[in-house]
Amino acid sequence: MQDRYAGDVGDFVKLGLLRALSPGRQLGVAWYRYPDEDHNSDGRHISYLDQPDRYEHLDPVLFRHLRNITRDARSINSLLPVMDGAISSDEAVDSSRIPPRQRRDWRTAWFNRVLDHLSACDLVFADPDNGIIDDNDQRKGRAKFGKQMPLAEVQTLARGRCAVIYHHNTRRRGGHDAEVNHWLDEIGMPSIAVRATAYSPRTFFVLNSDEEIEERVRGFCLRWAGMKVLLHGVR
Repeated sequence: MQDRYAGDVGDFVKLGLLRALSPGRQLGVAWYRYPDEDHNSDGRHISYLDQPDRYEHLDPVLFRHLRNITRDARSINSLLPVMDGAISSDEAVDSSRIPPRQRRDWRTAWFNRVLDHLSACDLVFADPDNGIIDDNDQRKGRAKFGKQMPLAEVQTLARGRCAVIYHHNTRRRGGHDAEVNHWLDEIGMPSIAVRATAYSPRTFFVLNSDEEIEERVRGFCLRWAGMKVLLHGVR
């Protein structure tokens, strides 16, 4: 997650989902904060906020808040007021200034601090820029590894509780359906996937959900279908 993304269409869907799932739960958010980049136009998809007649009814409080913050300085912290008491873990995950040989240990320590910070939460959300990646050790020393969440971190964060993990769909061979099925298999625990394809394709993996969470997920997908949101495998 980068500050420049705050309030874009991805945030509208993401925060809408979390607000739908979190009543009665202690929500914790691992932002996977990464420094703002300027090599692409990501984060500029805010034209939906000019269409209140079409989208505001989905979550009026959230819609109005996002419209307000996009008129001013956009930041992760600006999202917190609509997250209903969520515990926020926003320590930067950028290890680019760490010597390559030390980056693996640095990342392990960073993730352990996230776990400690969110230990009281029974519903957690992780927001890595690019989403889930395998546990190949070679990539862990790369400067931009902070934009990814390795499978081991996904499984550990979800241990003993419900977790929602953001994933930005890629050009993986076989297409997005096959990609989502791949990660559902790899995660190795009861999981469902919420697909959201407005502007760019993204998936939210919901791990270790109970009946109440699953019912809320289904209701969210039905309500937000106009934003191209659907439950994976249900057409």
